[in-house]
Amino acid sequence: MSDPAPLGLFYSRVRPEEQALRATAERRGVALDLLHDEAVTFGLAPDRPYPAVVLNRSISHTQALYAARFFDHYGLVGVNGPSVLEVCGDKVLASLRLQERGIPTPRTTVALTPAAALRAVEAVGYPAVLKPPIGSWGRLLAKVGSREEAEQVIEHKAALASPTHSVFYVQEYVPKPQRDLRAFVAGEEFVAGMYRYSDAWRTNAARGGRAEPLPKAPAVEELALRAADAVGGGVLAVDLMESPHGLVVHEVNPTPEFKALQAATGVDVADRVLSYALGAARR
Repeated sequence: MSDPAPLGLFYSRVRPEEQALRATAERRGVALDLLHDEAVTFGLAPDRPYPAVVLNRSISHTQALYAARFFDHYGLVGVNGPSVLEVCGDKVLASLRLQERGIPTPRTTVALTPAAALRAVEAVGYPAVLKPPIGSWGRLLAKVGSREEAEQVIEHKAALASPTHSVFYVQEYVPKPQRDLRAFVAGEEFVAGMYRYSDAWRTNAARGGRAEPLPKAPAVEELALRAADAVGGGVLAVDLMESPHGLVVHEVNPTPEFKALQAATGVDVADRVLSYALGAARR
């Protein structure tokens, strides 16, 4: 049986990010073991040779987390590992970890029943934002500006009968400029940052937000690195907002897309990710 490649790439779809990682590996002469989620099964003991380090690029949080647990069980290094995925993939756990480490975040309250959710919204104040604890790309978020709107959204979520919607994550609406910030971190390195502009209140690039490079900003870099360290470190995208009281971190993404960031800044993000993974293989 041949020796495994130095790096693995566990993926769901070949998006621009996966294309960039594959092209970068080829350019640098790094063998890359492609692990498509439809072709890989996980025994309690590995039934094939695996690379020492696996870049986990699954689109599904659940699939990424379970795969990461098996990679860890096999003695591999996951980028990112299961503990980081578990914390970052659940907004409740991430908020708790950030608060424990003194990272400024929007005011947040969690409720476990519809009645408690309405009290949580009114305690936070209008407008408020309701988010599912697990989810990305700005999906299924609701901004409510009155008790009537809050009651309608809470009733709708309760009727969905999904575990994701049985936990009500309520956050204050931050009156930011028509932009937020995304900072990309690889280990202890701040890789690049960008503004995401939108006329809508959600500024995600996946929802059409316009990306512009972030000028040198030591305060952003320092806070992003602190937030990344708080959740366990690795290859992470830290999303920040400019609140009236200063910068706040509202999310840390453990499987970040970086097409828009790379295009806006000209930074070869794929190369930095590959370098971090290769460094993890040598540690």
